[in-house]
Amino acid sequence: MYEPTKLSITEWAEEDRPREKLLNKGAQALSDAELLAILLRSGSVEETAVSLAQRVLRDCNNNLNELGRQPFSALTRFKGLGEAKALTILAALELGRRRQLTDVKDRPLVRSSRDAYNAISTVIADLPHEEFWILMLNRANRIISRERVSMGGVTGTVVDARIVFKRALDMLACSIVLCHNHPSGNLSPSQADIDLTKKMKAAGKTLDIQVVDHLIISDKGYYSFADEGVL
Repeated sequence: MYEPTKLSITEWAEEDRPREKLLNKGAQALSDAELLAILLRSGSVEETAVSLAQRVLRDCNNNLNELGRQPFSALTRFKGLGEAKALTILAALELGRRRQLTDVKDRPLVRSSRDAYNAISTVIADLPHEEFWILMLNRANRIISRERVSMGGVTGTVVDARIVFKRALDMLACSIVLCHNHPSGNLSPSQADIDLTKKMKAAGKTLDIQVVDHLIISDKGYYSFADEGVL
């Protein structure tokens, strides 16, 4: 029986090779697998870098958020994906996360819970542990800073109101949005979340810094205390 010969990437049409495609058409024209293949640089004797990238993504349900949750040990179990390639993937994902924290000239305007979610979700939605952040807003409701206040474990993190409002005072913020993630994906607030929100709102009134919302975020979406009328 005739078996077709598997082509290496160098034997593909030039416009189909990920690197050449990136140069000629821009990053937006590439699929997730093709972008990942560029990071991998090579596959193995048995498969191309694109095929390897497709396997990795398929194992993560073709979801980049799930890929971002993968530990080093989970990546290196793929044949053809050694230590150097795994570290490259982890470094690229972390750079993407940090990019979201880079100051921009046009400070995002927060007019709704969706605006606040869009400003922070890419930073914390797919983390395997809890982190607590604050969005600090000026009088025009534009973000002047995004800062992590605490980092904890899988089920919780400790938040000190004094640290939260010191950061806000240092930035001369007029209002803040509280944000934290739930790695479990459960968006329902715990009693501790509710108590903390009440405590922060009361402290903010004393300092004339309004707590305009508290968002609970996961890779499934978000819960807004303000939208639910419980702030």
